[in-house]
Amino acid sequence: MRAILLLLALGLSAPAWAADASVPLLSVTPGVGGQVIGVPGASLPWLLLFPFLPALLLAFTAFTRIAVVLFLLRQGLGSPTAPPNLVLTGLAVLLTIFVMSPALKTINAEAYQPYLAGAMNFNDAAGKAASPLKNFMLRQTRADDLSLFIGDDKTIDPKKVDSVPLAALAPAFLTSELKTAFQIGFMVVLPFLVIDLVVAAVLTALGMIMLPPQLVSLPLKLLLFVTVDGWHLLVGSLIGSF
Repeated sequence: MRAILLLLALGLSAPAWAADASVPLLSVTPGVGGQVIGVPGASLPWLLLFPFLPALLLAFTAFTRIAVVLFLLRQGLGSPTAPPNLVLTGLAVLLTIFVMSPALKTINAEAYQPYLAGAMNFNDAAGKAASPLKNFMLRQTRADDLSLFIGDDKTIDPKKVDSVPLAALAPAFLTSELKTAFQIGFMVVLPFLVIDLVVAAVLTALGMIMLPPQLVSLPLKLLLFVTVDGWHLLVGSLIGSF
């Protein structure tokens, strides 16, 4: 954990060279018998940060809530491998793209395309891109969670997106998302828990102590989930929660 925090600190504390396209990530210098490829010292923090960028980007989106609820659903069903991790992760990524599409369209129109056209420098484009993302995060963040990280800083107005620093908004957003995911997950798992209790009580009353209750309750839970069109209800509820 300390190593990750150190790499993040190196990346976040990088100076203005990060916005300068003249600073290469790799440099090629002549050497004896060929060329030597080296990494400039200024580029090293960003190269170390690259492996963690997917996790950071997913933490700033709707992925956390969706993924946690889907995996809690599988836990409630009592099926450890179906649906497999790859399927649940893929569904979570696709739903995240759908939920984030308004913010992504705004970022593409107001920041990415002007930057590609040369009408905006890197710093201005980054500021334009951060605004829609922070708007989305702030709408999903609870006031109590945000105040936990803001503290007594009077210069920060939670009602103004530009005044809320990303260093405080990101952990507050992720904390709120985890809380919301567990609340939705509780409502999803509760019917399956009732089925488990009923099946266990019936088997005990019949004297079938050696028969695992999960063996009987799994088909019943799958039948209930399919009968009520569970995937449609769950996906619709997840999208509507944003």
